[in-house]
Formats: sequence, structure tokens, C-alpha cells
Amino acid sequence: MNAADSAKFIRDAQPAGGLFADQHWRISPAPFALGAELAKELEALGRVLLQFNRSVNRLYRLSVEGKQPAWIAALLDQGKPSELIARQRDPAFKNDLPRVIRPDLLLTENGVSVTELDSVPGGIGLTAWLNHTYGSFAPVLGGVDGMQRGFAGIFDDAPRVHIVVSEEAATYRPEMEWLANELGSSKFKVQDSRFEDFAEGDAVYRFFELFDLENVPSSNRIFDLAASKHKKIRLTPPPKPIFEEKLLFALLWNRNLRDFWRQELGDGFLNRLLNLVPYTWLVDPAPLPPHAAIPELNLTEWRQLKTLSQRERELVLKVSGFSPEAWGARGVHVGNDLSAEEWGAAVEKAIGSFAQSPYVLQRFHKTKVVDAEYFDFSMEKVVLMPSRVRLCPYYFVHGEGDAARANLGGVLATICPADKKIIHGMRDAILAPCTI
Repeated sequence: MNAADSAKFIRDAQPAGGLFADQHWRISPAPFALGAELAKELEALGRVLLQFNRSVNRLYRLSVEGKQPAWIAALLDQGKPSELIARQRDPAFKNDLPRVIRPDLLLTENGVSVTELDSVPGGIGLTAWLNHTYGSFAPVLGGVDGMQRGFAGIFDDAPRVHIVVSEEAATYRPEMEWLANELGSSKFKVQDSRFEDFAEGDAVYRFFELFDLENVPSSNRIFDLAASKHKKIRLTPPPKPIFEEKLLFALLWNRNLRDFWRQELGDGFLNRLLNLVPYTWLVDPAPLPPHAAIPELNLTEWRQLKTLSQRERELVLKVSGFSPEAWGARGVHVGNDLSAEEWGAAVEKAIGSFAQSPYVLQRFHKTKVVDAEYFDFSMEKVVLMPSRVRLCPYYFVHGEGDAARANLGGVLATICPADKKIIHGMRDAILAPCTI
């Protein structure tokens, strides 16, 4: 097919109910092409991130047990209700990790930069549909049905799988309904936040954030069944808010924990992560000694961030987790894209939110500008768009314990106009699967 034919084929193949509620995007006539070296790196990255999650889980448990500093668990529990902390520490979930790992990777001049990890990601059904549709006429990473096989495989042989979607995540309901239908509606069902008709042996995919439990009436029932003596249902991701915190990267960069990370990850994985993850600080307003300074920034207290010039503010402030502002582009402030007044207000908010919703500060890694194409149906032609790109590989964890493996199901490219500082799905963005 030529570009016009393939773009029209993709447009016409969209499900009648759409894939995102009230969301639209520009259509590329071909998958987004990655170099062979980057594609190989993405294939291998899942193994590193799975080991990182294992290490995070172990770090938290050791801190609770007094075998690592107590401040680690205290920090990760900060702002959480006692009931959720008890769930996180329940022995039933001791070794449970998220079965879906999705990093956000920015495409820079020096490769990719991993800005955060998402354990309750949107886009699973969308990426499955993109791979399925584009894969009918072009090769795609993960294969035509890699996302479907990956998602189905995290539930083993459960007779029924309930995908429980909250109202907060309702935008993503259509994509999960498409995916459930593809996998077989007799086994996979999308349920609302009140559904409680679970049978022993069923599996539940938790498509709701842990900050939103008050609006998910069935959440306690789900957690009770998953934590029962015989684990009556299989649940993923587990009710562990540690995996919904962006401050994990601040712990990765903390020099006090370097020996722990080296022991748990090995030098190879640790160095790889430090090369991929931007330097990350936790915005903790506790006073420093007068002779001390915040590493790398050489500031003696956080309000001095407000005095930095716009050129010096190549930094990103964002809420760490357990907040309605902790997903999407909400709660993200790019320093050199704001006025001094706006930046100062963001800094004050971050400092004042520490006790309930800590913020992190990251170095802003500038994305490179690439040329991407989309088809303009009104002009009936391909349009070249200077763009910035975010890559989202989806890894599905199959197997148990040390035998578990993270398998790449597909890679979603979000391609925004070059004048956008924050890259996310929007009407003038291109959403496409990736190929080599």
C-alpha cells in the first residue's frame, strides 16, 4: 500500500467505540523506525527493570525489618493511610511484583533517558491494536500479537480474568474492552469499580491507582481475596504503593544506598540504570547543616531553586506518587519552560506537599528533534512534522520467583510537535507502534 492507502486502512480499522474515550491522534502511514541497536537495547531492558523492582521490594522489606535504614520505609509510607501500609506489608504479598512494567523513555541525542516507571500503565490495548493493525502490512517490535500474548500470559491458567477499571481510568476503558474481546470475552471481562462477583481461581488486573481506593468500592474485597490464606484470586499489580512512586529513582541515586544497589543489581545493571536515569532528587525541606549543600545543585536549601535563572532551570519538578496529579502530564513542571513566578509557585507547592505528597526533581534531558510523518486527510497528503519522541515499551512478567522473565510485547511511540516540552498523548500527536 502507498501512504494514503495505509493511513486510510488504519483509520478505518479503528473500533466503532474507539480506543480512548474522547481522544484522537494523528495517523502515521508506517510504524516509527528505530535503529537496530536501540531495538536490541529495548529487548534487553525489561530484564534490568524487573531486577530493579525486585531490589526495590527487598529494600523496603529490609527497612521495615530494621536491616536497612528505617528512613527508607518511612519515606515510602509517607502520606499513605495505615490500612494501605498494612496491605503493603501483608506476608501474602511479600514477593509479589507488578506483572506489567512500562518505562517512559525520551529519545535524546545520546540515546534514551528513562524518566519514570509505570506499574499501572494505560496504552496496553492501544499498543496491542496498533501492532495488530500496522503488523498486517509491516513488521513491528513484539510482533502482531505480542501484546495480547504478553498480557494473557501474566495470568497463567486462571479460568476468568477480570479487568477492573476505575472511573479515574475510564478514558482507557475502550482500549481494554477491545483487548478483552480479542483475547476471548468468555475469559476476559472489563468490570467497573463495584464488581465483586469473583470465584476462587479467578484473576484480577487492577486498573486503578492506589490513591483512588475510596472511589473503588470493590477494592477491599479484591485485596482480601488476594491476601487470603489460600490466595483465592490472583491479583496484579499488588497493592504496594512503593511501585507507584517516582522517588524510587532518587533512592537509586542516593550515595548512602550505593552498596545495596550494587549488591542487588550487580555493577552491570546498576551502571546501565545510572546511565539511563536522569539524576533525581527528593524535595525534602528538612534543614541542612549550614556547611552542607544539596548534591549536584550546590544549593543549601530548596527555596534557592527559585533564584535560578531560566538557563539554570533545566530541571523537572513532579509529584512522586499517591496523588491524582501523579499520572499523565499532571503535576509536571518544566523549569526552563516557566516564568520565574510560575516556577517559584511550583517550588513552593513541592516544598509544602512533602508530608503528604513528596515531589522529586529531575535533570531535564532535552529530547532530540526528528522528522516524523502523518497523513493529513483534509489535504490528502503526507505531512512532515519536526517532532520529539517518547517511547513506551511494555514488558510482561511471566513465571514465578527467580524464574520470572520480562518479555517485550510492543513499543508505543508518542510523537509530539517539536515545540512541546512535555510529551504525552494529545490531538496533534502521532501515536504509532515501533519497528526496526
